[in-house]
Amino acid sequence: MELRVLIRRMSVENPFWGAPRIHGELLKLGFEVAQSSVAKYMVKRRGPPSQGWRTFLHNHAPDIAAMDLFVVPTIGFDLLYALVIVRLGRRDLVWTNVTANPTAEWVARQITEAFPWDEAPRYMIRDRDRIYGSVVTRRLRAMGIRDKPIAPASPWQNGFAERLIGSIRRECVDHIIVLGEMHLRRVLKSYADYYNFVRTHRSLNKDAPVSRPVQRTGVISSRAILGGLHNHYARV
Repeated sequence: MELRVLIRRMSVENPFWGAPRIHGELLKLGFEVAQSSVAKYMVKRRGPPSQGWRTFLHNHAPDIAAMDLFVVPTIGFDLLYALVIVRLGRRDLVWTNVTANPTAEWVARQITEAFPWDEAPRYMIRDRDRIYGSVVTRRLRAMGIRDKPIAPASPWQNGFAERLIGSIRRECVDHIIVLGEMHLRRVLKSYADYYNFVRTHRSLNKDAPVSRPVQRTGVISSRAILGGLHNHYARV
């Protein structure tokens, strides 16, 4: 590989490395080159190196959870608020609940019920909705969870929860007439079971959050889920 190409590659793949570090690596690879030449051919950065939000998510995914609220109208045109909490490591939907009057106290109670005290994540990603007030942040601190609000006007930073809500809408609530709070709670509970134990995910190499074993023998049968919106296929 041409030396200048190798220098540029090292500087791109290792944003925390400066010219002295790259120069030392090149010396160990048998290249006789001046450090000033390394600095000359490095890819110039616009700002200081940083792991960035995407890298943070990748490095800490098993220890991160995300939560968000979305609105579902009922047959009587009332508005219900559904809260979802998802863990990023296996994309498992760990908690969902519904209320007609969301408050900070209600959200804090959902967080407590979602995680046993010895299984809480290290980080919780959330948006900057006013409902996440001091009551919620105090509850997170008490559980040893670091609060990670996203930047203003940056919903992509909570992309896991946003994508989950999109799936719930496209695959479930957009096709159901919600009769009331109890009805929506039952529907979301059924969808959560389907999502965690049956539905395959591209990001998990076509596996479910709770890994499904590969079945190679037996007669294939199907079981309707959510009134036939989805089906679970298995070998018997």
